[in-house]
Amino acid sequence: MATIGYAGLPIPGGGDGPTVPGHLAELATAIDPHLVQHVTDLAARNATLSAAPVHTLAIAADGTTWVKVSTGNVWVTIWEPIQDWQPITLASGFEAGQTNPECRIDRGQVYMRGRIQRTDSQPILTAGGAKLGTVPDDFIPEQIASFAGGASTTGDAINGVCRVETFSPDQDANSLGGRGSIIAYSQDGTQDAGTPGLMWVDISGSYWLD
Repeated sequence: MATIGYAGLPIPGGGDGPTVPGHLAELATAIDPHLVQHVTDLAARNATLSAAPVHTLAIAADGTTWVKVSTGNVWVTIWEPIQDWQPITLASGFEAGQTNPECRIDRGQVYMRGRIQRTDSQPILTAGGAKLGTVPDDFIPEQIASFAGGASTTGDAINGVCRVETFSPDQDANSLGGRGSIIAYSQDGTQDAGTPGLMWVDISGSYWLD
């Protein structure tokens, strides 16, 4: 049987017997992997398309689009809606500053925003690190992630460091903060004379989950 097009679709010729149903079934089978597969959500994709051939394209009801890139149930996300901002659980003694501490995930990257300050309006002492809060479980990176954050001692912005920490099974879960903790470090937040600590920390920044 001859084929046609880049997909190699089977086209019966004059020498083929009058087996129209069989030919149509063969053509449909050849076309199927090249169609856009419509699913409700990720769970439906996994349930119905885990055995689909490589390069299968699937679109969920919310527009999330995946392409299968390997045998097994291995897909890459081409597009997905940006999720809503999620609240960060603040550590005891801390509260939101001028903007709410929040985070959200976009294509494997976590974005954070907001300011954190002490509830008693006292300086944040960061000698050895100060735990400001904890991200949701889905936002915990595979390895310790860090990014530069903003801070203030007397109203003038200075550079500090906010670090989001996570612990693998072979690490000490009782270390500073624990899994997913937001830890602030700064040379301007020590307990030394002349360095009264940070008045607030801005956690705006981003990090990869992997």
